[in-house]
Amino acid sequence: MNFQRFTYKSVVVNILLIVLYLFWNSAIGAIRAEHYFLTILWVTTFYANENSRKFILGFSIFIIFWILYDSMRIIPNYEVSTVHIREPYEIEKALFGIKVLNNTITPNEYFIIWNNKFLDFISGFFYINWIPIPLAFGIYLFLKDKFLFAKFSMAFLLVNLVGFSIYYIYPAAPPWYIELYGFDLHIGVPGNRAGLARFDDLIGYPLFEAIYNKNANVLAAIPSLHATYPLIVLYYGIKKRLTWINIIFVIFTLGIWFSAVYLGHHYIIDVVLGVVVAVVVLVSFEKILTIKYFDKVMQKFVNNI
Repeated sequence: MNFQRFTYKSVVVNILLIVLYLFWNSAIGAIRAEHYFLTILWVTTFYANENSRKFILGFSIFIIFWILYDSMRIIPNYEVSTVHIREPYEIEKALFGIKVLNNTITPNEYFIIWNNKFLDFISGFFYINWIPIPLAFGIYLFLKDKFLFAKFSMAFLLVNLVGFSIYYIYPAAPPWYIELYGFDLHIGVPGNRAGLARFDDLIGYPLFEAIYNKNANVLAAIPSLHATYPLIVLYYGIKKRLTWINIIFVIFTLGIWFSAVYLGHHYIIDVVLGVVVAVVVLVSFEKILTIKYFDKVMQKFVNNI
């Protein structure tokens, strides 16, 4: 079948999608540069050629994730449920507290005292690849195994939906919040790069400052989605039998988990709960795939990409 770029249906649907997307962002805050970038990316890849159209349709699941995350600005989680600041801190100290000069402190507080440039750089390297590596792995699967790509994409979206839901059920302050603001609730505080400031200082460029200033949901430390993403990548890497590449994924996973705590963005309990969420979603999702109807839906999606 010949690829037809500008069919009446595709033009009308895309115009409606773009208008709705820009109107939505205007309504919930303001249209920013990244919103225009996503719009231009969608249009150019959809109409460039058949391969690029299939590519952007395949990655539409990741676009849905981005839109949902960005839209969390409209109703902050602290307006829905009570924010937990002291409770996670006390639980962390009770479970993983470190004795320093007759005082018990959390691992995050320990790393504020004890850190070095090597770990600062390595942790920053892991953190900057938190999203790029899952995306790169997704591109690899898209080119090599579209059905596994569909499964990976759906699992990625589902784990985010579960994580976002928990953010609203149990809003929780990250460790750096207590360092800056104590146990009092301050509404509307900006995102903070915390220990990543040391990485920015090392490279002489405010890389993470620019990223974290755009954080859509500051009081959302539990569960740690930083802990879930690399685990999903590792799981599907194992299913794809990538041998030595999976060793890299294991290192990446452990590095992200350590860095989340070392940099003051998450408690150990946040990471553990993130791992639990990932395992529950993956096991549940694999069970759902055994349902014949759902398997047909997945196959239809694959046929379109």
